[in-house]
Amino acid sequence: MKILKFRTNINCSGCVKAVSPTLDNEKEMLEWEVDTLSPDKVLSVKTESMTQESIIALIKKAGFNAEVYK
Repeated sequence: MKILKFRTNINCSGCVKAVSPTLDNEKEMLEWEVDTLSPDKVLSVKTESMTQESIIALIKKAGFNAEVYK
């Protein structure tokens, strides 16, 4: 299992609620959380097989922005 991290603009509980259906329905995403208190609004994703690119595409599909967090 790997944990991938992304800087996002998911910045409040309403945003988390808005993105939840998209992320919860992705079977390859084992677990995810957004640290809305972090200045970078870091999304952490536990997955076996998803790529960074596929997760970024999923976030964009949900109406938010994401980039790889370094």
